[in-house]
Amino acid sequence: MPASEVSAEAIAARLSAAGLTSRVEEHTRHTAIEAEVPEQTSAESWREALEAVADADRFGLLATSLNARTLWAVVRKAVPTTGDVGGPSHQR
Repeated sequence: MPASEVSAEAIAARLSAAGLTSRVEEHTRHTAIEAEVPEQTSAESWREALEAVADADRFGLLATSLNARTLWAVVRKAVPTTGDVGGPSHQR
């Protein structure tokens, strides 16, 4: 299992341990982890959740008046060392 996948799964497990239901979604270059944060979340659960996402490459909180608060994190996947690294628009 790649290190990025291990890291993403660990973050998701820690969010679950903090009492949040997390979702993990694989993308080409990163893995996204999201968890809905209920309004009545304790300070302890917030602390645990923030400690969990601090291990990600990027994280944040999406909060609007239209939906619940969503805590998100992104773990980048390793870049291949050979092959078409830059994609079709890049030439060697």
